[in-house]
Order: sequence, then C-alpha cells, then structure tokens
Amino acid sequence: MLVGYPVSRASAEPLVLGAGARLRSGTVLYDGSTIGRGLQTGHGVVIREACKVGDDVSVWTNSVIDYGCRIGDRVKIHCNCYVAQFSELEDDVFLAPGVTIANDLYPGDQRSAQLMAGPRIGAGAQIGVNVTILPFVRIGAGALIGAGSVVTRDIPAAVVAFGNPAVPRRAVAELPDIDERVGRERCRD
Repeated sequence: MLVGYPVSRASAEPLVLGAGARLRSGTVLYDGSTIGRGLQTGHGVVIREACKVGDDVSVWTNSVIDYGCRIGDRVKIHCNCYVAQFSELEDDVFLAPGVTIANDLYPGDQRSAQLMAGPRIGAGAQIGVNVTILPFVRIGAGALIGAGSVVTRDIPAAVVAFGNPAVPRRAVAELPDIDERVGRERCRD
C-alpha cells in the first residue's frame, strides 16, 4: 500500500484522505487528490492525482480511477473497472465488474488528446457488467445500462438502455418487481 504517491507534476498538492479509510494491500493513492471519509478499497486499487472523491466510496479489487476525475458520495466501483481521466460519477452511481470508461475519441491523435473528456454519469445510475462508455457521453440520473452494452450516445434519466450501441428501451419504473421476477425464475427450475 502506498498513500501519497509522488507525482511528476510539480504543482501537485499533498494527498488529502478523510477519516475512516480502509485500504487493502496494493492500493496506491497519488498525491494531489482529495478523498472524503470512509473510503474502502479492494486489493490493487489505484487512484491517480487531481481527483476529487466523495464520502463513503468503495473501489474494489484491480480498479483504476485515472487523474482528474470527480466521484460523488456513496459511489461503488466494482472489480476490474477503469475510470478514464476527466470522468464524472455523481452520488450513488454503481459500476458493475469490468466497466470501462473512455475519454479519447481518437486515441493517439494529438488534437484529440487536447480535447479529452470522460463521460458524466448521473446520480443513482447503475452500469452493468462489462459495459463500455465512450467519451463525452451523458448518462442521466437513475438510468440502468444493461450488461455488455456499448454506450455511444447520451442516455436519458430513469431509462433502461442496452445493446451495441446502447438504446433506451423502457422506463426503469416499468421493470418488473424484483421479488416477482425472482419468484418466476425459481418456478422454472
């Protein structure tokens, strides 16, 4: 574990880490970030410089938050996720395992590198397993993105979207009740 990893940028401030952090082995927190109370990490987590991370955030095993990200309160980032530079995750966002967030439209192109911007994911949005989210995309508050989707365009608030490319399919409020759905699935067995 390395808390306050030095950065090459001369202007980096010291790391600010709130009370009650629980950091597991292999965690690296760079100088220049501000992290709120109650951070929990899995093993092998990296949080780069110039990030602002809220309170009660969980970042699970082998996930990376690259530099310049804004992460709200109570965000949960599951295992093997990559959050690209300049991404914004508002309060209560959930990223399932394997979510990959991009920030560069034309990787390797110098002009594109100057315009990098990650997506903005609205409060309470839930992103399914192995979803890829492209740069500049906005995902609305409370949206649900289905497993394996590729999000190439903005997704409105409170909708279920899935596919490649992800397309809004219905309102989250129209989903069957979880108890009802689990009961039906068990009856099939």
